Amino acid sequence: MERPEIALTAVFMRGREGYVGFIEELPNVNCHAHSLDEARSSLRSMVAVVFEEERRTSSELTAGRDLVRESFTVPISAAAESKGA
Repeated sequence: MERPEIALTAVFMRGREGYVGFIEELPNVNCHAHSLDEARSSLRSMVAVVFEEERRTSSELTAGRDLVRESFTVPISAAAESKGA
């Protein structure tokens, strides 16, 4: 089964000792790394762990229950779209 993908916004700030990165859409997902590539890799790994943990928790909470599971989309505001330009 193919895994769905989601687009998130990573922000990286250069500091004296490397880079700090965070995901705009996910609170408390941030990192510090010596290089930009390390920061990207670290954030990618952290986001994967967060989503896997949330799926595990959801599976435990919904086990044996009658569910409706569906995909949905969320429109991005014009303000959010123009920030990257």
